[in-house]
Amino acid sequence: MKAPIVLAVDTQDLDTAQRWIEATQDHVSVYKLGLEFFLTFGHEGVRRIKGVTDSDIFLDLKLHDIPHTVGAAATAVQSLKPRFLTVHASGGRAMISAAVQALPTTDVTAVTILTSLSEEDLFEIGFANNALESAVALAKMSTEAGARAIVCSPLEIAAIRSAVGNEPQIITPGVRPEGSSGGDDQKRTMTPRAAIAAGASYVVIGRPITQAWAQGAQAMTTAARTIAEDILQ
Repeated sequence: MKAPIVLAVDTQDLDTAQRWIEATQDHVSVYKLGLEFFLTFGHEGVRRIKGVTDSDIFLDLKLHDIPHTVGAAATAVQSLKPRFLTVHASGGRAMISAAVQALPTTDVTAVTILTSLSEEDLFEIGFANNALESAVALAKMSTEAGARAIVCSPLEIAAIRSAVGNEPQIITPGVRPEGSSGGDDQKRTMTPRAAIAAGASYVVIGRPITQAWAQGAQAMTTAARTIAEDILQ
């Protein structure tokens, strides 16, 4: 059974990406194709991935520009029909609305505060409030502008769910299975099961699954199945 896992397909080799999907698609609901993937492989790369899975595609481009430019960029990927497309919530209400109008059948997904940022980072950038207050405010504004999904840290899930209600999807990176090693660039983290219990719709997972590829396809399948079973139990 597929779990509410968004697998981050972070590789510069398209054949490897395809094999990752073939090894995990029985357990993964969504595949996240990020900026590096899109700039390397473009539309054809996304189409190839769509051709080997019935799981949804999360196009993680984090668009952030004036409304006209973001609307045009969203229109440029319309033919790919991604389930999710990310924009930065800090781009503002008009920018988010432009993306929503360009992609009526896609869940425009507003990224609130990057999980790589600490509280000190936020104040250095110029945010007036802490991560929790800032993320909640950005999520409320984004959903009012038409965004149907929100990306936030696990530590902000409950407050955002309370603020935006049950309808918007909440997608959270910054999750690690119990006992997995740290050492990456995410600073506000939680276990996948705890994130779902807090109100997340999907959890984004990358290296805890993809690192198993070094031991082969079966090891990667086992890693995906183990995490999926833990979330679903």
